[in-house]
Amino acid sequence: MGAYCNGNVSLSPSYDVASAQDPRFCKHVHDNVHGNIYLDSLSLKFIDTEQFQRLRELKQLVAGAVLLPSLTLRDIIGKCGSCGCKCGSCGCNCGCGFTNMVYPGAVHSRFEHSLGVYWLASQCVEKLKTYQGLELGIDRFDIQTVKLAGLLHDVGHGPFSHLFEREFLPQVISGSDWSHEQMSVDMVDYIVDEHHIDVYPQMIRRVKEMILASSEYAPSMSSSEKSFLYDIVANGRNGIDVDKFDYLLRDCRACGLGCNFEFQRLLETMRVLDDEICYRAKDYLTIHKMFATRADLYRTVYTHPKVKAIELMVVDALVHANSYLGISSNIHDPSEYWKLDDTIIKTIETTPNQELKEARELILRIRRRNLYQFCNEYPVPKDMLDNYKKVTAQDIVCSQKSGGVTLKEEDVAVCNVKIDLTRGKHNPLESIHFFKDYESDEKFTIPDDRVSHLLPTSYQDMIVKVYAKKPELVEAISEAFENFQLKTYGIKTQAHSTPQKKRRYNSFI
Repeated sequence: MGAYCNGNVSLSPSYDVASAQDPRFCKHVHDNVHGNIYLDSLSLKFIDTEQFQRLRELKQLVAGAVLLPSLTLRDIIGKCGSCGCKCGSCGCNCGCGFTNMVYPGAVHSRFEHSLGVYWLASQCVEKLKTYQGLELGIDRFDIQTVKLAGLLHDVGHGPFSHLFEREFLPQVISGSDWSHEQMSVDMVDYIVDEHHIDVYPQMIRRVKEMILASSEYAPSMSSSEKSFLYDIVANGRNGIDVDKFDYLLRDCRACGLGCNFEFQRLLETMRVLDDEICYRAKDYLTIHKMFATRADLYRTVYTHPKVKAIELMVVDALVHANSYLGISSNIHDPSEYWKLDDTIIKTIETTPNQELKEARELILRIRRRNLYQFCNEYPVPKDMLDNYKKVTAQDIVCSQKSGGVTLKEEDVAVCNVKIDLTRGKHNPLESIHFFKDYESDEKFTIPDDRVSHLLPTSYQDMIVKVYAKKPELVEAISEAFENFQLKTYGIKTQAHSTPQKKRRYNSFI
């Protein structure tokens, strides 16, 4: 991993914390996004565990599947059923599923993303210490805590990004409220106990609180010591955090897209006022670009029609394979959960058991590019968003007119995609505090009418995408989808009709 200087140092009660921050005592790796990243000795104790190294097998945007054909999931874990493994307005990394099937370069993993967040968290807190350290009381204990939170924030992630917890688990576990943030917290405790890592209990407690800071399990800010530190890794106040800084830049670069958001500017000019990280008023457009870049990635990459088609097929394959492989059986047990990663797809693909036949056929269809066929999509009218109800396959089937082929619910797949700027239908700038200059201690928000008349008047899109699981049903499903729009809104809200060449099934499409 690079040049290593001193691996015998650990952050223990008798250890001088300052030496852990000296690059001379650190191992360094070269990251293709941030350049040299220096890893302190305590962080290395977490990195050099099989639980953290598992992140190499969790692709940020794709499902990498490399497993010896002779092995099955049972062989890996030792017995059947012992494997197992909320993305929302908080703005966590929403890169989903199988983007490399459309953008071939998007093969980066959660391992390098976690190192990137670790590094940016370190840079952020070090700059605050440089500029306001005496005023804020930032010490080396705080710096190490923030760095560990950045490093470990995704250690509990399931395979296939957010598809696992948002699409798969709800289908196999009724009322599932499992979240990767909570599993990350459980995994941190497990790693510390399993590998006997000598670390302050108070530090681990705060690391876990920082990981949960943007989730529904977040600690109350009023009870948090130095609560501005909780804004760095997973910001539950307004969504500006180093997790987002890293994945926006990393995902854009991997997909060959431009990224005009300059997070370095925010790191250089941010300031803490009233225990909250605030930003210069003149940087409001830089912040808006960050949220707009995230929305663009959602529309063009994360929810690309082909990407979503593959994800729908993988979810169906996992559901078919779950009872035999026990994929969801240990999602609350870190000692078994860490053994599950993206290679589950290869396990399904290469296991000859008859019980996996349907799942195996779906994976084979993906390999041969015989995907669920995208029929069409439409944006929900803006004045209907407040009362929007998710569209289901049943809604489409019930809108079919008599005559021709008879559709069944299992023939149709529907995606209800929400794209926003992290704050739902609200302007994200409303929740961000700014300051005029460094001579002023006043913080304030910037209302819409003082920003720009060119900024959007609506901050959320809801897009309904419909797919045919059998290519020969594209025409019937497309017509039923159009009928549904007419019945629901009185107009066809899709931008264009499904092309006739797609309606007439062609195996080369």
